[in-house]
Amino acid sequence: MVHLTRRAATPWLLAALPLAFLLAVQVLPALRLLALGWTEALTPSAGWVPADSPSAGPAAVALAGAWWADIATLASGLAQPLQDAYLRGRLVWSLLQAAVTCVVALALGLPIAWVLARREFAGRGWVLRALLLPFVLPTLVAAIGVLALLGQGGRETPWLLLYGNVFFNLCVVVRVATDALEQVSASRVAAARSLGASPWSAFWRVEWPAIAPWLMSAMCLVFLVCFSGFGLALVLGGNRYATIEVEIYTLVAHELALAQASVLALWSMGIAALAAWLYAVLERRLASATRHDRIARSPARGWRQRFAVGAALAVLALVCAAPLLAIGWRAAQAGAGAWAVLLEEETLEALWNTLRFTVASVALATLLGLLHALAAQRLVLLRALVFLPFVVSPVLVGFGLLLVYPQQSASLWMLVCAYALLAYPWVAKSVAARLDSLPTHYHDAARSLGASPLRVFWRVTLPLISGALRRGMAFAAATAVGEFAVTLFLSRPEWATLTTLIYQRMGRPGAANLDAAMVLSCLLMVLALLVFLLVEWGAQDGNEDEDNHA
Repeated sequence: MVHLTRRAATPWLLAALPLAFLLAVQVLPALRLLALGWTEALTPSAGWVPADSPSAGPAAVALAGAWWADIATLASGLAQPLQDAYLRGRLVWSLLQAAVTCVVALALGLPIAWVLARREFAGRGWVLRALLLPFVLPTLVAAIGVLALLGQGGRETPWLLLYGNVFFNLCVVVRVATDALEQVSASRVAAARSLGASPWSAFWRVEWPAIAPWLMSAMCLVFLVCFSGFGLALVLGGNRYATIEVEIYTLVAHELALAQASVLALWSMGIAALAAWLYAVLERRLASATRHDRIARSPARGWRQRFAVGAALAVLALVCAAPLLAIGWRAAQAGAGAWAVLLEEETLEALWNTLRFTVASVALATLLGLLHALAAQRLVLLRALVFLPFVVSPVLVGFGLLLVYPQQSASLWMLVCAYALLAYPWVAKSVAARLDSLPTHYHDAARSLGASPLRVFWRVTLPLISGALRRGMAFAAATAVGEFAVTLFLSRPEWATLTTLIYQRMGRPGAANLDAAMVLSCLLMVLALLVFLLVEWGAQDGNEDEDNHA
């Protein structure tokens, strides 16, 4: 009885630290944002009600004595972003740019994925590996790459932000769609073809129903990333095409309008939570899907198939590689004077801050993610909670921490905790996926020989999950290296990182500062490439472990 009680309590002991961390760093700030937004909605006269708004007229005053007046006032307060033309435009554009990105990424990504899943050609493995690169690339580097490729031109246009969104998310769609197409049953497709169905008809009647849930899951993720994105929208959107996240940052950082920003934060969290919920539901459905016999890849034969392979690679190069090459080209053309920025004191200090913040946050994220993944093996609720940091955007994380801990807003531990909050889900998801694939008899055999749970973990479990752990740590490091929004909210001037230094250089007038920003972006891109190599190292080690213990 005591053994069973101790066994039941172990997951909760493992989950204690991650749950306490989530409560302090995310849940309480989110609740504070909700409370402030709720209060502001109930008192619209203190906010930015338009002068011609019906809620500011005599009718609202006449309802003040009724119990349903608070409901009417609350609805009016929450609807203020819809009543104000300026804020309504920000909200509509945020939804529109995310939706357009989903459509474009799907239209481009599905044909590319079909080629990668059905055709064998030289370099295919390297192409699949390169699809991971945008995951480790800082958003600010992507924004600089788009500007280097297309130029600012002194004119604000929505196409810059849309191109940046597609750059970041096309690889997500291609990767997911490729995995989905590889799950299609070969026997079902062969049966459809034997009954006279054309390749196009077989795709729509057999393959499309099988891959549609995967694609919808990817669309939810792309929408969430685009709607909650900050770095790309801040740099590429400009004043005219700023999103709701940029507007929240502007209200807090430049206008100190916390109450108004909190109402917008309610809208942002609500829409992001809906997208995250749909993503989690689809992920759960896919997790229980059965694997069928796969369709074998065939070499490209004939000019049509070779043209399809060439076109797919050309689109990937144009959308995903061109901005990165443009950064290198612009930096190479800048001259020796621009490269001297690498030796300046503020650059070296920013590099040091970036490295030490990353190391500290990755160490904390590794501890939290490992404990979360181990506890989630027995507690289903924790599997859902791993998505919680994805629901609240970095802008809202920084805003909420400012509200809950105003005295600690400029402290180093607060900054590191915010970094770790955004980074540790990568560790938890990577380790949890590896733990799910481990055979149970390893653990049972070690326990039958008298090994304690701690010794089983150290001698059996940890070596088997080491590759997945390194992979998750690499993604966590990439998140910390490129984090931008939280740094703007919580960092001191002397704690400037490479991302904030690049943004400062871009905001200064003169071509020399723009050249310096390109050079600094090259440095940040090199760090991202090093992280990319760590990801691949972790993936290869994980595959070797799986082969050795199969």
